[in-house]
Amino acid sequence: MKTKAVCLLSGGLDSSTCLGLARRDGFDCYALSFDYGQRHRIELESAARVARHFGVREHRVIRIDLRAFGASALTADIDVPKNSLAEGIPITYVPARNTIFLAYAMAWAEVLECSDIFIGVNAIDYSGYPDCRPEFIAAFESMANLATKAGVEGKTHLRIHTPLAQLNKAGIVKLAAEAGVDFSMTHSCYDPDEEGRACGNCDSCLLRRKGFLEARIPDPLTYRH
Repeated sequence: MKTKAVCLLSGGLDSSTCLGLARRDGFDCYALSFDYGQRHRIELESAARVARHFGVREHRVIRIDLRAFGASALTADIDVPKNSLAEGIPITYVPARNTIFLAYAMAWAEVLECSDIFIGVNAIDYSGYPDCRPEFIAAFESMANLATKAGVEGKTHLRIHTPLAQLNKAGIVKLAAEAGVDFSMTHSCYDPDEEGRACGNCDSCLLRRKGFLEARIPDPLTYRH
């Protein structure tokens, strides 16, 4: 029997690569996505395509409302910054997002009686989000093993896999190609238009374009600019 894994899947390049790697490494994958009130909901369509592409055992989409708190260009009526990678933590940071997502993943993993969670955080070519750093992941993993019935009883020992943590974007693109990611299914833009076309100028688009350029691999997405 294959080992089960819960894979957080946004439909973006990084999370799609993580899912591909988990499948490549023989895990029986359960994909978890979130409809959290984000402005770029096109990502949920991408997540569904990627989940089907990799033949996950189950793909769940959890609805939560982080617009209730706002304070982010992704969950409030705040303009998405364009044409420069911001210094410090940008306004596209969503308060507590990865903490919340990992908590849901932890709960589903306990129900599935599995010990493995995959998340596509990166601490090299990224937007500076504090909940993408290795020290945060290590702290959450430690907490999770204290917080669950399965952990306390010794039935599982939760491991959070972050295979992209120390890669630059070009390295992620190359690894994604090796893992069988169909780049045309992925979506990275923070501010797509009504047709789902990427803006080409937000932080996420700039990092994606940089990665494909440096990896010398064509990016199949259509950009507005």
